Amino acid sequence: MSEADFVIVGSGSAGSAMAYRLSEDGKYSVIVIEFGGTDAGPLIQMPSALSIPMNLSLYDWGFASEPEPHLGGRVLATPRGKVLGGSSSINGMVYVRGHARDFDHWAESGATGWSYADVLPYFKRMENAHGGEEGWRGAAGPLHVQRGARSNPLYDAFIQAGHQAGFELTSDYNGSKQEGFGPMEQTIHKGRRWSAANAYLRPALRRGNVSLVKGLARRVIMENQHAVGVEIEARGQIQLVKARREVILAASSINSPKLLMLSGIGPATHLRQHGIEVVADRPGVGQNLQDHLELYIQQESIQPITLYSVLNPWSKALIGARWLFFRDGLGATNHFEAAAFVRSKAGVDYPDIQYHFIPAAVRYDGKAVAGSHGFQAHVGPMRSKSRGSIALRSPDPAAKPLIRFNYMSHPDDWSDFRHCIRLTREIFGQAAFDPYRGRELSPGKDVQTDDQLDDFIRQHVESAYHPCGSCRMGRADDPMSVVDPECRVIGVEGLRVADSSIFPRVTNGNLNSPSIMTGEKASDHILGKTPLTPSNQEPWINPRWRVSDR
Repeated sequence: MSEADFVIVGSGSAGSAMAYRLSEDGKYSVIVIEFGGTDAGPLIQMPSALSIPMNLSLYDWGFASEPEPHLGGRVLATPRGKVLGGSSSINGMVYVRGHARDFDHWAESGATGWSYADVLPYFKRMENAHGGEEGWRGAAGPLHVQRGARSNPLYDAFIQAGHQAGFELTSDYNGSKQEGFGPMEQTIHKGRRWSAANAYLRPALRRGNVSLVKGLARRVIMENQHAVGVEIEARGQIQLVKARREVILAASSINSPKLLMLSGIGPATHLRQHGIEVVADRPGVGQNLQDHLELYIQQESIQPITLYSVLNPWSKALIGARWLFFRDGLGATNHFEAAAFVRSKAGVDYPDIQYHFIPAAVRYDGKAVAGSHGFQAHVGPMRSKSRGSIALRSPDPAAKPLIRFNYMSHPDDWSDFRHCIRLTREIFGQAAFDPYRGRELSPGKDVQTDDQLDDFIRQHVESAYHPCGSCRMGRADDPMSVVDPECRVIGVEGLRVADSSIFPRVTNGNLNSPSIMTGEKASDHILGKTPLTPSNQEPWINPRWRVSDR
């Protein structure tokens, strides 16, 4: 039997941050339970290899949605990291804090103390930003954040095209002004993926009061409504990892609600259906599931300057060799080096559309879609009204849960996506792209009417892999809240959840950054520390928001 003051389930973005902070002053011991194996080797550490670990069962839990009724029964992949560093070791390394109004919305919906003023100091504490807006960024934190070199002229063409279309420019979307076109930030440092494992967990493990236990977390052991440890399966044996003070779930928006339900915390009727004794009837466990969807809008390039020329085995080998020896070149970037956050229409006060731009026409699985040079924008609405759920498939801890995102179930999602396609065409049609623009590869010029666009969306929309919200944080007297604003599971003691599952609503952008922030802030709550002093900095809101989208 292993024992520590704090037992954390999951070594991902939030879990690694908590392991680092809870052990920092040397007073407390910490055990991190992780089912996955090592993150060593170029498949994970080389940034440009990002499409590989996400598609390997060695590193990914292999989750998928149930057939999605509004997408013609399509089953969408839901990758989650099963490796040291969790999903921060298999993600796209894109760094986006989210918009200030996202966090203000959290606070307004019951997550008191999580407004932008409250969370900004934690974003600063965690960051070591190489570049960015003075006074808005951190410079001494464990998490290195950089900008790409943008040496391909197509990156600047995208930024200039956005400006030519009348949209704002921003030099730092993680600073005071998210809205606009500008450089994209990456969790890459000295040519390596700068995951939560590299930033937080490895330094913590060197302290001596943090240890890593490899095993499958089966359930939280409860005694008299109090969490006393975690039952794991390791090397074919059932073992107990005991927590003297608290158990903290940081197992992802898929596995955290699953573990709560296996432990008797969740919708009572559902638990009884699976023969699980009810410890706390929390109907919100597994509900409120959200994600971002995106489309790849692809254009042919008439100049041979895109990544198409290096998608052959020989070029890939040379890129890999250069990275192994020098940690630079095309292997040292995720190729997401230009971005945009824009508003869809007048009356929307802060951005609700995100763009990632890359100088290639490829898919996440690394396959070239186009048989020619091309470039693409990943685009999608940020605040879908669709909600899904996580449920138990069986009481067997090894069984995958039932994941129902209910994608595109709200009519606004369809009009939002049609707007995204037409807006991207407008941007690609600007003068900045004149030297490069060939034919439209996807959706293709024949896809124009609402019905045609809807068919394209139904067949081609993909997850951006930002699942969250399934253990919603809110007021303790709200029956649909799972955790209170200090991340304590309501109705029991000694148990918290701190990862993207507690987000009341999905943030405006990629989730790695707010997940790490959640681990940082939760650590202060767990340790009983006074939270960092709220910021009085005012974010930029477009003065024209009531009358124009730009």
